[in-house]
Amino acid sequence: MRVKRYIGIFTVCITGSIFYSCDEANFKDVQRFNSVSFNPIGISEDINLKYTDSGRVKAILVSPLMNDYSNLEYGFNEFPKGIVVTLLDQKDSNKKTVVVSDYAVTYANTDIIDMQGHVKITADGGQVLTTDQLYYDQKNEWFYTEKDFKFTDADGGFYQGPGLDFSKDFKVFNMQRNVGEVKNVEDK
Repeated sequence: MRVKRYIGIFTVCITGSIFYSCDEANFKDVQRFNSVSFNPIGISEDINLKYTDSGRVKAILVSPLMNDYSNLEYGFNEFPKGIVVTLLDQKDSNKKTVVVSDYAVTYANTDIIDMQGHVKITADGGQVLTTDQLYYDQKNEWFYTEKDFKFTDADGGFYQGPGLDFSKDFKVFNMQRNVGEVKNVEDK
């Protein structure tokens, strides 16, 4: 009786370990099959890129590190140590807008820059905008975010709230919901 019992326990243990090892092996194969290896085809340090149009510099992008993933189907460049982008006014080269972020990704097919982490825009007119994430459409020279933002003008007035899109010169603003305070309003 004891022998049959030990054989039964032994059979259950062997069967269980066979199923367990098959499941674990299959699971590892599935993991390996589903994993995608994102290895950049190029890494650049201390970059200073100038974007031109018709011989005029439109923007300057500076970053300590860029990872190039343009070999992927939806190629992109990653800036894991942040960026500083200077947008130059085409009519007055002395006017500029500076954008700083902790992290950024530029998408090749869309010309969109996704900036994340302590994003701050400072314009020549004294305007400052801060948010956690901001997109910049390079073709249309347009910014937008769904995150909370705070915009401060040169006079100390401010607007804040979630969601906003605006032109690079801060002349056109579209806000979803906001609160704010306007100072030094002069009648014209």
